Amino acid sequence: MKIALMMENSQAGKNAMVLNELNVVAEPLGHEVFNVGMSDDNDHHLTYIHLGIMASILLNSKAVDFVVAGCGTGQGAMMSLNAHPGVVCGYCLEPSDAFLFNQINNGNALALAFAKGFGWAGELNVRYMFEKAFTGERGQGYPIERAEPQQRNAAILNTVKAAVAKDDYLDTLKALDPELVKTAVGGARFQESFFTNCQVPEIAEYVRSLLD
Repeated sequence: MKIALMMENSQAGKNAMVLNELNVVAEPLGHEVFNVGMSDDNDHHLTYIHLGIMASILLNSKAVDFVVAGCGTGQGAMMSLNAHPGVVCGYCLEPSDAFLFNQINNGNALALAFAKGFGWAGELNVRYMFEKAFTGERGQGYPIERAEPQQRNAAILNTVKAAVAKDDYLDTLKALDPELVKTAVGGARFQESFFTNCQVPEIAEYVRSLLD
């Protein structure tokens, strides 16, 4: 699995710690992590609005399989990511949230709170959330006797979201303010991850046109 980590401006100072905890969990499982957001306070400036655009481009182009995002409360990042087609983002404050999202909702993104409630041993909470998010087979249901309706409802939600977002993804992307998208894709690490792994040439072509 390819996992993108993206941090916005208010929590960029925690990037090194979050990246380390994600790698501690992901690497032994054979997952590849791409650090595509801000790495410190002086990096390419991003808000949680940009994170939603970045996540949608990476997921819809199949450049990555999963996105870990967040902000101070996690709420803005969750709303921003879920505003886009093809992104199903859960809200995660503790390991049980990650486990239940993994098993019941089986989405492709998580939004974490990197400031609210982030105190002593916060890095351990982050690590344990990643363990529950990426360990074991996804979408098995919890409790197990509820597996069948949960799997059915998760699939229905995906079809509802696809129906609501009637336009082709590229048309949706082009409808956004080009300067907003250009800022979102302006980071060097994002571009390296995206252009190396993108499987939808039309999306890559549009992103490259903005950068050129």
